[in-house]
Amino acid sequence: MSKKILLSGVKPTGRPHIGNYFGAMKQFVDMQEGHESYVFIADLHALTTVQNAGEMEQGIIDIVLDYLAIGLDPEKVVLFKQSDVPQVAELAWIFNCLTTMPYLMRAHAFKDAEAKNKEINVGLFDYPILMAADILIQDTDVVPVGQDQRQHVEIARDIVEKFNRIFNVDTFKLPNAMILEGMATVPGTDGQKMSKSYRNTIPLFSTDEEIKKLVMSIVTDSSGDTPANVRAIHELFRDKEYLDNLYAEKKGKYKDLKEALSNDVIAFISPLRTRRHELENNKDMIMEILKKGGKIARDRAEAKMEVVRKAIGVKLY
Repeated sequence: MSKKILLSGVKPTGRPHIGNYFGAMKQFVDMQEGHESYVFIADLHALTTVQNAGEMEQGIIDIVLDYLAIGLDPEKVVLFKQSDVPQVAELAWIFNCLTTMPYLMRAHAFKDAEAKNKEINVGLFDYPILMAADILIQDTDVVPVGQDQRQHVEIARDIVEKFNRIFNVDTFKLPNAMILEGMATVPGTDGQKMSKSYRNTIPLFSTDEEIKKLVMSIVTDSSGDTPANVRAIHELFRDKEYLDNLYAEKKGKYKDLKEALSNDVIAFISPLRTRRHELENNKDMIMEILKKGGKIARDRAEAKMEVVRKAIGVKLY
């Protein structure tokens, strides 16, 4: 039985935090054995906000280093750069011609930006179409997303049905969202959802000093003399039995509990940080991984586009 095709994209915008790791990154590593996985660095998507060449280049390299450091195996996963598959832009244009503006105006990201009176570039407005092209061009079966990203997969499914109906073909398969439970539940240092935009994160590759400072700054909300925010983060690193005993023993001693959390976070992050430092000195390896992955993804995309071009009537020879 062949493995299901899994695809996910990661924007090279800012450093990952422990919420990113436990919510998504770890799961991609865990799923690499059971799926035919394609993980891409979404550099074209990032252009909606990152418009500095040096920042973009470093961001791409950082993402690859991050994933290799946590255990993503390029022998098991096709790791590639979105812009190395130019066929996605071609397919996105075709999808643009089938999609109405009122339909795209329902997209959450657009509505959120509009509500905040932001100046919206065409790339942000058209973001779901490019994402649909990323998904569909690789014949993807499952797309791991958080609940807040489900709509993007639904848009891709709508486009499949419309394309296949208009051109009377069965060109694309319907992808399914793989909901990553708990993606929205990792609390930040202020009690809100951990997010770079809230500036409340614990970066995944922090130094020991940074971790101590950030953990000690966690806003404590008590429930039965237990700092709920501290306990919620601690549950990412320790099992329930251990924590039940610890929090009973240290009941009301918030400083001691924060120090215990800090030690556990350091113990977890330290080997990942060491591994990443080792990889930083091998830029040639990073380039080879991206080139190899890019060729595999590009060849698959080109084969798919040959079918698409024939379906829409532009392939004459």
